[in-house]
Amino acid sequence: MRTARRTTGGVALALTAILAITGCSEQSQGGDEASGGSSESSSAELAIQPLIQIDAEGAEAPAAETSSAADPAGDGSATCDGVAIAMAGALTGPNAALGTNILNGAKVAVDKHNAANADCQVELKQFDTEGDPQKATQVAPSIVADDAVIGLLGPAFSGETKATGAVFSQAGLLSLTASATNPGLTENGWTNFFRGLGNDDSQGGAVANYLTGTLGAAKVCVIQDDTDYGVGLAEVVTETLGDAADSSCSAKVKTGDKDFSATVEIVKSAEPDAIYYAGYYAEGAPFLSQLRAGGVDATFVSDDGANDPEFVKQAGDASKDAYLTCPCGPAPTDFATEYEDSSGQAPGVYSVEGYDLATIMLAAIDSGVTDRDGMVAFVKDYSGDGLAKHYEWDATGELADTTTWIYQVK
Repeated sequence: MRTARRTTGGVALALTAILAITGCSEQSQGGDEASGGSSESSSAELAIQPLIQIDAEGAEAPAAETSSAADPAGDGSATCDGVAIAMAGALTGPNAALGTNILNGAKVAVDKHNAANADCQVELKQFDTEGDPQKATQVAPSIVADDAVIGLLGPAFSGETKATGAVFSQAGLLSLTASATNPGLTENGWTNFFRGLGNDDSQGGAVANYLTGTLGAAKVCVIQDDTDYGVGLAEVVTETLGDAADSSCSAKVKTGDKDFSATVEIVKSAEPDAIYYAGYYAEGAPFLSQLRAGGVDATFVSDDGANDPEFVKQAGDASKDAYLTCPCGPAPTDFATEYEDSSGQAPGVYSVEGYDLATIMLAAIDSGVTDRDGMVAFVKDYSGDGLAKHYEWDATGELADTTTWIYQVK
């Protein structure tokens, strides 16, 4: 398969941004926690919009074209029998939007495949982990025990992936994640695990360099939640920031926290140029609302865990101008239309990756793969373009080439 063709300059970025605005503006999923006094109507005109793609040094990187992206429909001649792929992640709970985005993206791919291949009807089975490691360990055996499942899209979060990785590894079941970014996940010797996006080392380092470079932040308060994801990402950002990371205002919050007044006071006293929040939108949105209500107007930057329309919905007007990053790509127009027709809502973060990774597994099935070993082998040797990026993995299961997108609420 051909290597992804690249565009250069601001024209490609501008086009990509225009194509993705609709996909980032209307989605309403997941939890309904209060947003610290903000209302949904007050943020109705705000949207998470793609701003720029950056490299590891925080400099602009050209976006990939999508004309050569793999088509899940294939050539329409596939034959198979009784085969399924699974998706595992948070489909309910406070961060359900992130898992639902992936599932809905995969559904678009599977539906396109099945419509074009009458003799190969692939089932997409969904497993709700609530994004909870303990819940995921209860769900994992059910996935493994289903003989029809020869590939897994997920798990979605780093904590649940860490908790269940050994189970899927022992079963030889492909674990192809669209969103779990903790760097340590590819250091466990799991030969069945592949990551469909850059890890926190690439994302965290890139955004830290963007903070001090493009945004010119000389003092940054790094705040983290208590998940494997938040802890790992904060560590990378802090290390890369170097002297710009002010240890006097670094702080930790807990999953489920609602009152961030103590942390707000710590940040306010430090008078930083910017605040970096490592965690998910369920806590990130009310935290930002309370920062703004407390008179803190420093630039707010967060990660892919917060990069969802629910962040804007829950934070309201306080979310305006916030920067959100993701090692994932925005949705092209045609995909956004297909996605909305399928799910009744616009695509969000990881929707494109969910589609791309499901497409790869469907290509394996169309090539004649009928078992778990064959699926792992197919992905291991895969090289091809998707809508979001070029997919090719190194020996550890990391993508051979990664970039990070910067988004902004406008």
